[in-house]
Amino acid sequence: MTKANFYIIMMVLGTVLPWLFFAPYFAQTGFDIGQYFQSLFMANGLAAGFSIDVLLCIALFWVWSFWDAREQGIRNWWLVLPACSFVGLSLGLPLYLYLRETQLNKAR
Repeated sequence: MTKANFYIIMMVLGTVLPWLFFAPYFAQTGFDIGQYFQSLFMANGLAAGFSIDVLLCIALFWVWSFWDAREQGIRNWWLVLPACSFVGLSLGLPLYLYLRETQLNKAR
């Protein structure tokens, strides 16, 4: 299995598995942003700690991937922004690694 194929599999899993939880939540509550953030941070300390950890990792990933994309000449870097925003790091990270691997293979 190539790295690119592995990243594609992880993109699929990273999209489907979180949405198995997101879909019922949004079906029940609707797309109420206030309720969404309240659920992330106000449910309990564990949820708040986990949420801030993931959000900080996403912010770090966005900055690093922006810099890396400029260095590596990756044109579609911006795709990680909606990927992380609408699904999460579980899609954004393997998507970027796939774009990076594809660019590195072209350069070889």
